[in-house]
Amino acid sequence: MSVKHKFRVGIITASDKGSRGERDDLSGAAIKKIAEDSGYLVTSYRILPDEQKELEKEMSRLADEDICDLILTTGGTGFSKRDVTPEATLSVSERPVPGIPEAIRAYSMTITKRAMLSRGTAGIRGQALIVNLPGSPRAVKESLEYIMSELEHGLCILKGLTGECAGKDVVHG
Repeated sequence: MSVKHKFRVGIITASDKGSRGERDDLSGAAIKKIAEDSGYLVTSYRILPDEQKELEKEMSRLADEDICDLILTTGGTGFSKRDVTPEATLSVSERPVPGIPEAIRAYSMTITKRAMLSRGTAGIRGQALIVNLPGSPRAVKESLEYIMSELEHGLCILKGLTGECAGKDVVHG
């Protein structure tokens, strides 16, 4: 069966409280809504504790098993000792993509100076792009809506679909 959509996305929320069911995952839900509204197919959505090895394992699984083309994380990008999402991302990435977090921070700085405190990063593992987003629903919305259109172009290049990027949809079967 072939379903028409742009790309497959996996969502990972890094949250100790969320993983224990003590907090609703509003940021992951915001990513899901924006991704689906943009035509992406959400193929995985997990809430994990702020544990670097668990985050690394899930990012690697999603990329290595070709479950996702795009892995979007939320949470774990601040200064707390438990904020280890960037370290997990860098550990599993084969190639860094510094422009994406630079763009997010530059745009976010027009909204709040606290954007400079984000340690979010991005990288490529195999044929999957991993992007760290902030932990708040509002910051997720602002950041993801700002970069979403350019992510599609980057994914087309990464997946070798540059000839098909002129159209709105890429078919995965």
